[in-house]
Amino acid sequence: MVVAPAQAGAQVSPALSYCNLGPGPSFPRRREWGNGSIANIRRGVATAICLLFFSSASFGAVPSFPDTRAKFQSSEARLLARDSRVLHELRMDKRVRRIEWVPLTEVSPAFIDALILSEDQRFFQHKGVDWTAMLSAAWDNLNAPAGKRPRGASTLTMQLAGLMRDDLAPRVEGRTVAQKWDQVGAARELERSWSKPEILEAYLNLVTYRGELQGIAAASRGLFGKHPGGLDRDESLLLAALLRSPNAKPNAVVQRACALRAKVDAASGCDNLKLEADAALKRIANIRNEHSQAPHLARKLLEKANANIRTTLDADIQRTAIAAVQRHLIELSGRNVEDAAVLVLDNASGDVLAWVGSSGALSAAGEIDGVTALRQAGSTLKPFLYGQAIEQRLITAASVIDDAPLNIDTSIGVYTPGNYDGGYKGLVSARVALAGSLNVPAVKMLQRVGPEAFRRKLISFGIDSLTEDGDWYGYSLALGSGDVSLLALTNAYRTLANGGQWTPVRVKAEEPVLLKPRRAMDAAAAFIVADMLADNSARAITFGTDSTLATRPWTAVKTGTSKDMRDNWCIGFSGRYTVGVWVGNFSGAPMRDVSGVAGAAPIWADLMHALHADVRSQPPERVAGLVSEDIAYAPAVEPPRREWFIAGTEQATIRIREQAAVSSRIVYPTPGLIVAIDPDIPAAYQKLPIELTLPDQVAGMTLNDAPLTVAARQYWSPQRGRHTLALRDADGRTVEEVRFEVR
Repeated sequence: MVVAPAQAGAQVSPALSYCNLGPGPSFPRRREWGNGSIANIRRGVATAICLLFFSSASFGAVPSFPDTRAKFQSSEARLLARDSRVLHELRMDKRVRRIEWVPLTEVSPAFIDALILSEDQRFFQHKGVDWTAMLSAAWDNLNAPAGKRPRGASTLTMQLAGLMRDDLAPRVEGRTVAQKWDQVGAARELERSWSKPEILEAYLNLVTYRGELQGIAAASRGLFGKHPGGLDRDESLLLAALLRSPNAKPNAVVQRACALRAKVDAASGCDNLKLEADAALKRIANIRNEHSQAPHLARKLLEKANANIRTTLDADIQRTAIAAVQRHLIELSGRNVEDAAVLVLDNASGDVLAWVGSSGALSAAGEIDGVTALRQAGSTLKPFLYGQAIEQRLITAASVIDDAPLNIDTSIGVYTPGNYDGGYKGLVSARVALAGSLNVPAVKMLQRVGPEAFRRKLISFGIDSLTEDGDWYGYSLALGSGDVSLLALTNAYRTLANGGQWTPVRVKAEEPVLLKPRRAMDAAAAFIVADMLADNSARAITFGTDSTLATRPWTAVKTGTSKDMRDNWCIGFSGRYTVGVWVGNFSGAPMRDVSGVAGAAPIWADLMHALHADVRSQPPERVAGLVSEDIAYAPAVEPPRREWFIAGTEQATIRIREQAAVSSRIVYPTPGLIVAIDPDIPAAYQKLPIELTLPDQVAGMTLNDAPLTVAARQYWSPQRGRHTLALRDADGRTVEEVRFEVR
């Protein structure tokens, strides 16, 4: 077949155009063969093959560029905020690492230049197949020495076809002639329906660069820790050099990258390329997620790769909560505190606005989700107990309770509750007892309500982790001996904020809002409890008037501290939000001198002030069945005030029955007490408290007939054996004694 050269101004057929046969030399005439160059002969043969192919080949349709981009499967799943901002990325596909699809306009021009220089220098001139390069490669491979790697001539378009079709994908044993022919045809179809920029963009996002890294986003972030738009010239040359052999050793990659550089800047050295390659290729690729704001919730909700789950979380509130946790835990770092969790709820809808499961890098067990973990509740259960007693008309907020030493006989011994500060406040109102978090009045309240009835009340508030019966928990349930989660407890407080009506929380945006709430407490009782928790004057007996709990916006709040300071809680609500905070150690190790008001409360207060920086917090509106009354105490154990009552329980004067003088008595140790010495604790640090009421009415005290100083509280170094503590009158006679044992 002889093809005449096109004349100037002549119309070029589609076949000639596709085979690059515009004006200029084409297939050499026979008389030119003798003195024609090898390159000219190659071009002529390539033209003939191209024309034959073009006139006879027929291939099916290729997918469109938009379809290809839409079908791109990231190995990540994404957790979205309520406004669709990305909060967290979580890898789901463990076989390959693909991040987001990157538009060509966001890729560094330096890399695009390096790619074309390395893989397809005539990319913008050919129509999918560089026939001259293909024939040249075939010629060179025929004459290559044995054992030398054959030279390839696949254009970027042909390589893209191999990436898009499994039957055209590269194989270890190489492609057959038929597969190569199909690849050529697919490239031709791509060039007919796609633009050059679309071909480049798809190739950049689908090709494998190294190991598991597919796509320019994963390669750039995994190897160089940056977005593709920030790749410099040396990084671009190294990435381009990887494409021929993605898993080549660093020295081989540097050698090829150096050869590419020499094509554009022969005077430049390759030392910097070697340094870059050593830093990027001699380690396991590590892609640090750009979005890592809600890891615990992401692990709960995300199930498959390339999925986006839109949540109810507010991205700004989530970030504010994370910052508050980290800031305050750093301040507490010297007190053996490393973990915290935060939950923020919208009162009306139950939407979760912030879910912070741990302190992140500050924690040694950051994978644990503190929002759902079960921990001892401390004093945070008291509001529900007082609300139940008020609801049942057992007490009012004005009722007087004696905060005095209490010993309760149980099946396993004597239960002796005490207050956090070790002292007693005497006669106080229920309002002061709850707001000031006094322990003895709470236990006395549980004696009236009953442990099992109280447990059932807590379950009605959604605290369903209390699976044993009330007798199993005993009277210590009033002080939070049961295990609860921050999620359930915070929603229980939200129930108080909503007038005693419980609904579940909502965390997925597509979930419906539950419109039929469950009544957990009488609305009037819930109102009174909220008012008690908001009373800064009432809590002053324990926390002072200027504590962290005294916020600028209206809030109702309660703190809690579990045994041995292992858990700190601060949970409360405003007119619009409920915020729950837990602080402690996931290991169970006790904190050092960190109560709820010092540990969790500062985080809670920061969040409440941030949430209401531009939004007012209104106290709850008065509900039906409430009466407001001016009250006074006789005698005046507390100042006169205005008080809320459930209708029918109101009274203007609270008269306190006269009580006989309390006899001098031993508060601790209790009769029959058995104390065990811990062999792992130095003896100097083991002390037994001795406590008395009205020590000024005691003439003398002895321990095993040896005199002791009379004092309200003192400490004795325990010694093994049976002991007798006795109080003496002025004549030395025994008026009270307690026998106990140390083992």
